[in-house]
Amino acid sequence: MPTAHPGSPAVDTADVTALLERGRTLSTPVLRAAVDRLAPPMDTVAAYHFGWIDAHGRPTDADSGKAVRPALALISAEAAGAPPETGVPGAVAVELVHNFSLLHDDLMDGDEQRRHRDTVWKVHGPAQAILVGDALFALANELLLELGTVEAGRATRRLTTATRKLIDGQAQDISYEHRERVTVEECLEMEGNKTGALLACAVSIGAVLGGADDRTADKLEEFGYHLGLAFQAVDDLLGIWGDPEATGKQTWSDLRQRKKSLPVVAALAAGGEASERLARLLAEDAKSNEFDSFSEEDFAYRAALIEEAGGRDWTSEEARRQHTVAIRALHEVDMPAPVREQLIALADFVVVRKK
Repeated sequence: MPTAHPGSPAVDTADVTALLERGRTLSTPVLRAAVDRLAPPMDTVAAYHFGWIDAHGRPTDADSGKAVRPALALISAEAAGAPPETGVPGAVAVELVHNFSLLHDDLMDGDEQRRHRDTVWKVHGPAQAILVGDALFALANELLLELGTVEAGRATRRLTTATRKLIDGQAQDISYEHRERVTVEECLEMEGNKTGALLACAVSIGAVLGGADDRTADKLEEFGYHLGLAFQAVDDLLGIWGDPEATGKQTWSDLRQRKKSLPVVAALAAGGEASERLARLLAEDAKSNEFDSFSEEDFAYRAALIEEAGGRDWTSEEARRQHTVAIRALHEVDMPAPVREQLIALADFVVVRKK
């Protein structure tokens, strides 16, 4: 699990919580109204995915995610001098695309748990997971385009480009699972597509809807892209060493899926005895018919080799490096100082979170 190190940012938890809560409060009614447009049973399946109802259709207050992207979209609007409400359609559109990707990813990865609950495909079947994911993507574009403004058209172009890159990243991620070796550069490119692109869109889409020019939007995207890489680096750490009580996923989650995440790739590239032992072991795993029956001790041993080879420390440092690059881009954008401070607070939160 990532922990604070010397030089790690100090996060004001109360401020970040307030920003995340504002994002939820302003975007959730619009998000619910969008989901209500779906034909049955997709509306119910989507409501279950978002944590609004349980598997039996009863209202619940289950965890609906961190809501980092909606929070960023609202602050983005303020960066352009517009009220946060201007960014709400963008916030909801990005959240719909994000959840489209989660529904499909859970099915492709075989994940049975998300946010401490059974995933949609496990409860409602693979067909509904695919259909509802497709429907959420269509809704995202519909919500933006029905605004009928030039700014909405610009925002939609950025969202569709980000979505295409996200899909590219998922395709790369899947293909890497079947390769013995993936370079650090390939892994960063994949994670930039899979996570960085949509986070970059979230940080710019509110500004675009608020009338920001392309240079401002591009710089905000640069901030969001590197923030996304920091976010994913932390996710990769949590995917191996995260506390299941906090993450809602199994122990050694990414190792169970044979993911070539940053800690694994960095460990394999490091050289040395632990790196070589890990490479031999993972090569044997790829050919093993008994992988699904591995014990906790088997996965713990692989995690220990990754750490011994330096993969854990390298990934922690990469999260901080990407955070630094993101903040540098942010300082090239002219915006009110309080807005800049809010974006920095959310960036700091990304690199010290535990779930």
